[in-house]
Amino acid sequence: MNKQELLKDYKKQEDKLCLSQVLDKIEMTAKREKIEYTDFLDMYQVSLVENFLRKIQFKNFQLYGGYEDAERKVLITFPEKFNDKMLEKNYDKILKVVRIQLPEEEKGKYSHRNYLGGIVKLGLKREKVGDILVGEEGGDIITVSDFAEVLKAQLPSLTRFENAKIEVEAIQNVRKLEIKVEEVSIIVPSLRLDNIVSDLARTSRSKASEIIAQERVFVNGQNETKNSKQVKCGDIITIRGKGRFIIKEFTGTTRSGRTVVLVEKYV
Repeated sequence: MNKQELLKDYKKQEDKLCLSQVLDKIEMTAKREKIEYTDFLDMYQVSLVENFLRKIQFKNFQLYGGYEDAERKVLITFPEKFNDKMLEKNYDKILKVVRIQLPEEEKGKYSHRNYLGGIVKLGLKREKVGDILVGEEGGDIITVSDFAEVLKAQLPSLTRFENAKIEVEAIQNVRKLEIKVEEVSIIVPSLRLDNIVSDLARTSRSKASEIIAQERVFVNGQNETKNSKQVKCGDIITIRGKGRFIIKEFTGTTRSGRTVVLVEKYV
């Protein structure tokens, strides 16, 4: 495997580093005839890695975040002899859930930001943590398996969680929490992505173009850098730092010909 040849088209150093680590996992899987996996990849990295593996025609992989529609995922590479059932049996060796059960007086008090902020405050590695699923009762934090006990031991040192019950659960027990959304309407001159992002992020169109160029916008999980991309009903748009949105319906046009779009925003 010639790494330099495979990575020659990638200009950004962080992209090369990420993909070089992916190639290392592929090599290790081939040599050891066993499963290998990375730390968590963010949405940009997931898109980057998925496209790269398709490009080099490598098929023995799975991107897994612990539940359907996870944003942050680990890359699992596996030997050809593995089938789906064999892979599923290894999920609990790869990922765990650190469950925080809040005391009665604190239920519903904390948002996703509070959970993530606590992890950052503790100085723990973000790449060891996947999605954080938050509900009234508390939160499920998905982690790589070897990090679960570390996180469990550190979280009670935070004042917000000092009275919480914290346990490590199998990844199969992750709670399917109800997604909360609120409906908003936006009015755009056209269905170009930059127009949509401008309204969703509540910023100017030029600033929206910058956000898109910074590779912070994803349409249906794929990084999108074209301002002119046409948005369709059903598209899920994620703007890093701004949130996730579902394009629900085009409800009409104004007298000036602008389009009224009904959007569901994840809250």
